Amino acid sequence: MPDLEKTQIQIGYIPLLDCVAILWAKQRGFFEEAGLEVTLVKEASWASLRDRLAFGFLDAAHCLSAMLPAAALGEDQLGIPLQTALVLSYNRAFISLGQKLCFELNISSQDSAQQSAQKVVSALQAQQPIQLAHVFKQSIHHYCLREWLALANPEIARNIKLATLPPPYMVQALANQVIDGFCVGEPWNSQAELLGIGQIVASSQDIIPQVADKVLAVTCDWAMQHPNTHQALTQAIQKAQQELKDLQDYADVWQMLTEFNIVQFQCSDSIHVQKFHSIQNIIRNFVDETSVPKVEDFKWLTQQMLKWDNPIHLNDAVIENISQNCILSLTK
Repeated sequence: MPDLEKTQIQIGYIPLLDCVAILWAKQRGFFEEAGLEVTLVKEASWASLRDRLAFGFLDAAHCLSAMLPAAALGEDQLGIPLQTALVLSYNRAFISLGQKLCFELNISSQDSAQQSAQKVVSALQAQQPIQLAHVFKQSIHHYCLREWLALANPEIARNIKLATLPPPYMVQALANQVIDGFCVGEPWNSQAELLGIGQIVASSQDIIPQVADKVLAVTCDWAMQHPNTHQALTQAIQKAQQELKDLQDYADVWQMLTEFNIVQFQCSDSIHVQKFHSIQNIIRNFVDETSVPKVEDFKWLTQQMLKWDNPIHLNDAVIENISQNCILSLTK
């Protein structure tokens, strides 16, 4: 084993299902096996996580994939370059609306993504106030909401004002009628349904391509200074990803998610059975055969950023360069 440049590591995360591989690597002792003493730091919001990572308070973080090209473009107002060598999840967000709104608009579980979007757009065109929320400006959740509405009306999709809320606050905001719907990762959509507040009306997989959603991010400077530590960290999480993919009995994983207050509802093979197996299936399939980042994902994210966030023109060569610089190869 090569010498590690640093052994005491702080990893930031947001309480979502797709931080599970990081938590499992800690739980199973995979970091310790690699010679790392890891402290997990729960962050309040994506903005605080990004800032603490960029300024060195965190060594690595469970991070929104779109934060990387945003940093490269200076869209995050920081301009501190971020890179990743590991995808934590692919495109597993959902759009949920309040059950009251779904009843009023006659939105059913049988509706396609386009049909549900058309019903919402028709209500907006009739001047009905509908407030939708996403988790962060540079995220697949933001782009998914826009692309969903664009299935019915591109102009409304571009001009609608969307709220930004941290994932753990979404359900409470819906319950308090501060918002009427949201796009977020699990388990918050399921929690809203089980509480009788929300209804899942569309999956990101039906709206946008299969792109990286969350990644393990580090700053470029940190990666250059700690190549062996970064490789050890990445490999420990990859080991956890593989074990979660192959695991048959999820009792310990479920207990861990409950202890970390990520899953806050009763769910088992005898209570809310369908949700229980659905969530297990999501965890097993957060990554495909490989968790290695793809340039094409960051090209799509950059193009979405230019489309919805900042309508400037960049040629294909610049977009390619930005996308390649988001990825750090461990073989170098």
